[in-house]
Amino acid sequence: MQEFFYEIKNPVGIHVRPAGLLVKEALKYDCSVQIQLSEKTADAKHILSLLSLGAKEGDQIRIRTQGKDEAYAAVELHRLMDRYL
Repeated sequence: MQEFFYEIKNPVGIHVRPAGLLVKEALKYDCSVQIQLSEKTADAKHILSLLSLGAKEGDQIRIRTQGKDEAYAAVELHRLMDRYL
């Protein structure tokens, strides 16, 4: 399992566009991708699950990848978040 934390920097948080990009990226990997905000956990391969988190600017999220491609997925998701979140 790989895990990292990320602080949302986008002024509008995780909205439709970055959520769609996260889902598209997560679907590339043979592993599970979970994003957690407080007590809520979302499957990063489903856009409605991500949007239901309601993550806003300044929120700290936890990203967990587990499976065959977990290390590569964690690196690429972090890179995408740096660019869009």
